[in-house]
Amino acid sequence: MNLSPVLVSLKTAVVSIAFTFFLGIFAARLAAGIRRKEWKIILDGILTLPLVLPPTVAGFFLLYIFGVRGPVGKFFLDFFSVKIAFSWFATVLAAVAISFPLMYRSARGALEQVDPNLVYAARTLGYSEWNIFWKVILPTAMPGIAAGGVLAFARGLGEFGATAMIAGNIAGKTRTLPLAIYSAVAAGDMDTAYNYVAIIVIISFAVVALMNWFTAQERKRLK
Repeated sequence: MNLSPVLVSLKTAVVSIAFTFFLGIFAARLAAGIRRKEWKIILDGILTLPLVLPPTVAGFFLLYIFGVRGPVGKFFLDFFSVKIAFSWFATVLAAVAISFPLMYRSARGALEQVDPNLVYAARTLGYSEWNIFWKVILPTAMPGIAAGGVLAFARGLGEFGATAMIAGNIAGKTRTLPLAIYSAVAAGDMDTAYNYVAIIVIISFAVVALMNWFTAQERKRLK
């Protein structure tokens, strides 16, 4: 069995969660700080949109933006001679785009559940808003945020549609586990498909167990 899809998937999921985790927290903090309800609804809708769009549609938009004729893709190709579409980095883009809404919504929910009295107490002690966020709000909300990060990692690991659109299915380069399963089934190689399915099921089960642990920690904190 060729293990390159496993390595590509794990590398993609690890790198993408590094981006998604901090982008999700930043976006959640930004949304939580908006006072006007109308603007908050609009921003929340935009940030959550990839969660409800078919992955192929999200992949189409990514291809439009980062393709060789897209505004960003053409810029990188002309000035840096870097082709984003159908490269390994394109798998990271797809994973980030699809998993980001899960991270954002989990982080936002966790931040909104922080006891306001802790924030008020920190302000009376002279803490700046920056220090309050990093020393009070973020540590308190971390179990919920971590659960969202685990869920986003799993979503990035299992991404298929957007990855196929912008990264393709290049063996040893952009072929992730879901794409490898599809390719094996299409070729009639069911034994290889069974092996890949077993691997992704084991990884997914471990991720679910870890997410449940973080959720249990969050419930203990709220009691």
